[in-house]
Amino acid sequence: QVQLVESGGGLVQAGGSLRLSCAASGSIFNINAMAWYRQAPGKQREFVAIITSGGSTNYADSVKGRFTISRDNAKNTVDLQMDKVKPEDTGVYYCNVLTRGIWLRTDRDYWGQGTQVTVSS
Repeated sequence: QVQLVESGGGLVQAGGSLRLSCAASGSIFNINAMAWYRQAPGKQREFVAIITSGGSTNYADSVKGRFTISRDNAKNTVDLQMDKVKPEDTGVYYCNVLTRGIWLRTDRDYWGQGTQVTVSS
């Protein structure tokens, strides 16, 4: 019933910027947090950033100072502003939602298509 749709990915040169968006739709209530993850080819999915419903944020060390996560609680959306991107940022980006203490997507689930970010050198 609940759907997560990522958008905004594309091809960008190193040093450039990109803004990703994730929209949660359906009957969803009490969102505790929304988070971004990414997965490079041949690698495991990794945490990128998280924001709570109260606005607290945390970032992976690899993106700290370059990425900014934000959310609109009323619209159930979360964005990821990517600045000063590096080739290492290349990968498929996914979002996730913590609602009523349970993550909508688990490590064993298929997380869908995500949105592809490719950073050229």
